[in-house]
Amino acid sequence: QVQLAESGGGLVQAGGSLRLSCAGSGRTFSGYNMGWFRQAPGKARGRVAVISGSGSDTYYSDSVKGRFTISRDNAKNTVYLQMNSLKPEDTAVYYCAARGGSFIYAVTRASYEYWGQGTEVTVSS
Repeated sequence: QVQLAESGGGLVQAGGSLRLSCAGSGRTFSGYNMGWFRQAPGKARGRVAVISGSGSDTYYSDSVKGRFTISRDNAKNTVYLQMNSLKPEDTAVYYCAARGGSFIYAVTRASYEYWGQGTEVTVSS
């Protein structure tokens, strides 16, 4: 069982930065691929970034590539999403999620085992 809790959301102006954190419980945190997803009002939830359990592999959606960085600290059971050059279209509720198994499946499949409650990010123009 893994419990996840996001923090770090808020209101920021376009061009600004935020760092989201996702704290996980459980001794096997490093055994899970971790993903960040987001859902804007009226839109479907979409994958933003994924990191493998060891942190050696990462994936980014085209919309955030070059602006966002996903990282993790397994000693602290925490995964981060550093968001730079934020745009109004980045406004959404951001969720972290955990998925065991292969990194490839974590990138290509939507069925994650554990989800956080979400943290809201609003980017003003």
